[in-house]
Amino acid sequence: MSETVEERIYTVPLKKAWAAPRWKRAEKAVRVLREFVERHMKPTEIIIDPEVNEAIWRRGIQRPPRRIRVKMTKDGEGVVRVTLAEGRGVERGEDIQD
Repeated sequence: MSETVEERIYTVPLKKAWAAPRWKRAEKAVRVLREFVERHMKPTEIIIDPEVNEAIWRRGIQRPPRRIRVKMTKDGEGVVRVTLAEGRGVERGEDIQD
């Protein structure tokens, strides 16, 4: 197991996903998240935790969240793991733990 080199917490704006057609918004939100990770962490590989995916898809394909708070952890090999951040949830005031 590689040791953690870098760990950051970001609030990722998913506003661009809302410009997509309604039936593609959640898929677009996942792509926007991947683009954000690539831009900020410069990874060799991206692993998105299933909880993050579920948080994006929680309200269905047509209504993904406007923003999501995530923790990005980069190991020595350049692999970035994206998980939900502790504390506040996907949207303002919504708790992560269900």
